[in-house]
Amino acid sequence: MWTEEAGATAEAQESGIRNKSSSSSQIPVVGVVTEDDEAQDVFKPMDLNRVIKLLEETDKDGLEEKQLKFVKKLVQCYQNGLPLRDLAQIFKILNLCSGKIKNQPRFIESAYDIIKLCGLPFLKKKVSDEITYAEDTANSIALLGYQQASSSYKIQMAEVGGLAKTMVQSMTLLENQLVEKLWVLKVLQHLSTSEVNCTIMMKAQAASGICTHLNDPDPSGQLLFRSSEILWNLLEKSSKEEVIQQALKEVFKNLFMRGFSHYDRQLRNDILVITTIIAQNPEAPMIECGFTKDLILFATFNEVKSQNLLVKGLKLSNSYEDFELKKLLFNVIVILCKDLPTVQLLIDGKVILALFTYVKKPEKQKIIDWSAAQHEELQLHAIATLSSVAPLLIEEYMSCQGNARVLAFLEWCESEDPFFSHGNSFHGTGGRGNKFAQMRYSLRLLRAVVYLEDETVNKDLCEKGTIQQMIGIFKNIISKPNEKEEAIVLEIQSDILLILSGLCENHIQRKEIFGTEGVDIVLHVMKTDPRKLQSGLGYNVLLFSTLDSIWCCILGCYPSEDYFLEKEGIFLLLDLLALNQKKFCNLILGIMVEFCDNPKTAAHVNAWQGKKDQTAASLLIKLWRKEEKELGVKRDKNGKIIDTKKPLFTSFQEEQKIIPLPANCPSIAVMDVSENIRAKIYAILGKLDFENLPGLSAEDFVTLCIIHRYLDFKIGEIWNEIYEEIKLEKLRPVTTDKKALEAITTASENIGKMVASLQSDIIESQACQDMQNEQKVYAKIQATHKQRELANKSWEDFLARTSNAKTLKKAKSLQEKAIEASRYHKRPQNAIFHQTHIKGLNTTVPSGGVVTVESTPARLVGGPLVDTDIALKKLPIRGGALQRVKAVKIVDAPKKSIPT
Repeated sequence: MWTEEAGATAEAQESGIRNKSSSSSQIPVVGVVTEDDEAQDVFKPMDLNRVIKLLEETDKDGLEEKQLKFVKKLVQCYQNGLPLRDLAQIFKILNLCSGKIKNQPRFIESAYDIIKLCGLPFLKKKVSDEITYAEDTANSIALLGYQQASSSYKIQMAEVGGLAKTMVQSMTLLENQLVEKLWVLKVLQHLSTSEVNCTIMMKAQAASGICTHLNDPDPSGQLLFRSSEILWNLLEKSSKEEVIQQALKEVFKNLFMRGFSHYDRQLRNDILVITTIIAQNPEAPMIECGFTKDLILFATFNEVKSQNLLVKGLKLSNSYEDFELKKLLFNVIVILCKDLPTVQLLIDGKVILALFTYVKKPEKQKIIDWSAAQHEELQLHAIATLSSVAPLLIEEYMSCQGNARVLAFLEWCESEDPFFSHGNSFHGTGGRGNKFAQMRYSLRLLRAVVYLEDETVNKDLCEKGTIQQMIGIFKNIISKPNEKEEAIVLEIQSDILLILSGLCENHIQRKEIFGTEGVDIVLHVMKTDPRKLQSGLGYNVLLFSTLDSIWCCILGCYPSEDYFLEKEGIFLLLDLLALNQKKFCNLILGIMVEFCDNPKTAAHVNAWQGKKDQTAASLLIKLWRKEEKELGVKRDKNGKIIDTKKPLFTSFQEEQKIIPLPANCPSIAVMDVSENIRAKIYAILGKLDFENLPGLSAEDFVTLCIIHRYLDFKIGEIWNEIYEEIKLEKLRPVTTDKKALEAITTASENIGKMVASLQSDIIESQACQDMQNEQKVYAKIQATHKQRELANKSWEDFLARTSNAKTLKKAKSLQEKAIEASRYHKRPQNAIFHQTHIKGLNTTVPSGGVVTVESTPARLVGGPLVDTDIALKKLPIRGGALQRVKAVKIVDAPKKSIPT
């Protein structure tokens, strides 16, 4: 089947044939054989039709050996070349051999030998043979493209024929022929997948030839794509040093020093981009071929004077291409500095000094007349480059007064000096119209230097007032909120806190300088709305930096600790802990452990209350349960210990087998202490005293039993590991040691059983208490129902008395008898007896000087009738002469007493 690859190969071969024929030093395509050349020996007779017929036969014993024998005889017969008159039959034989390769791999060698003969000139006996057999020759050559062989096989054949060298040489003949050049590059792209071809191409100067044409005009875009692919293949499959030396270094140097046209500058920059990509590979021999040294020179010669002849008289302009070149050179320095052997070259090239020429406020007079926007972008790029280079060249950084330069530049960034930032580059993001971008990258540089933990550098920073300056910058930023550039501001704040942490860690005097002003900015961040932690603008990073600054700048300095407690800092820490953000829990608990060394802390912790009146102890126990659930610790539904031998074992520990370890290597049980928060929770509750913890439920007390014995369980766990390791190493401890080990493991198990028993008692006690509470609730419900029944009975009696006269009289009689029975019958002499009831009343309720009446309905006294006469009445009292009572106003109330 004709494929694009095969077509390209055939076309490339034809091109190679044309090139060969045009050179007098090459072997001719068709050789002429005369009688004087002993034609009889060259044109040996052979029955090719018999060979073809033999190859077409199948399914005979020993046939394959016979076929291979005849093909081999054919190759020997035509070892001096293939006659034009026999091409058609020979290529038919080739086609039959290639068809047998799939099932009979031994025919690969036969096909290979025949194709190898095609590399020799074709032979003719007569001059007219070229015309006579022209069609057969063309068809035979075309048949090479129809061979059903793998790509690797075709490339192998091309390696033997030296096609790669011919293709590279043909590039010089196609300067202005884009289509033909692209076809040649396509063939070279396929050929460069072979190491042999890559070696041949490098000898033919393929790398330099391809690089010189990288920027040729090409509307299709294939030229750059195929050229870069070939260069990559050459780098991977041939000598990297030779490729860089041939393709990049020399071409780049030539273009840098002598390229003045727009085309040359663009090509120069393109080659530098490829160089940058190659330099990212640690195995690239950039230093060995001297390219690194040249690149450093080209990057710094404008800022640092050099006597090197390569840059003598050179000067960059403010053109777009030269501006891009400068940025690319800064970028390649960052890439090169990752290779440590480059450090000495950076020192020799005075890279730090060159970059520091940009770390200052803008000046009118500059080495190169860059525009304001260009200078700003280069300034930011230079500071960003310093962040990568300065930590590697710290001595040069200090010799250039790096700290003083950066702090002075930061002072300018904070000042109110008029400055219009363009902010139209990658490094200038968020800095349009302000100095945030300059401040951002300067702080990054300081952070990189501080975290080297070089005491000379950090001491110099503190002596120059860095701590006070950082706090001042932070306070100035929070006093002027900028919501538009919030992400940049948050990054600046985070870097300031990290710098302060790096400077103050393990230094009491510096923590005292941090003082109350520093504590105030920490508290300010901690009061941030928790909802912002999910905004993705960098609040998480800022909070991490804040917690780190508490650890490094406050803890250990008692005045700062006391001020932090006084300002309710512990409350804020517990509020953050209650958010249940796993990424913060470990760090917050670590800070809490350290704070608990301060005797004033316990009162603050116990006084804290969260949502639904949750206490700190309850919160910590809840976190313990959640952590054990995530770790896969075995507990029953009530949180009780299941395995008393391994009460703290996690699912990971269950999966891992105990293996003997060196004494200096921590075991799984030891590593478990630092890999989760259980040890920290134990330490905090221990410092709070496990007794009298407020606000705990029965479930909390069940968990607290385990926490209280955490250290005992962990010690037993470690001793159990030791015992198991001894068994695995097949050691026999002495009797006393064996008894001690057994006693320890038994004691640990007994503690587990004791805790489990205590947990059971708590659970049972709580169950009884729940039962009692339930009974009380039921009793209350029953009393409520009883009261309702009595009220209903009273109402029914009332209805009966008011609707039935006999019932009323009977009730009245019973009432009078009850009253009479209740009276005291022995009366003193001369005593005056007063009647307590009025005769003739048809009521069964006690009567007195006050009459209780039901409230008048709202429809009568409310709204527009409230002030009418209907709301006022004179109430007669039966049982004697009519008496007038004072007119009263009946109001809307359940019951009112009216005086008689």
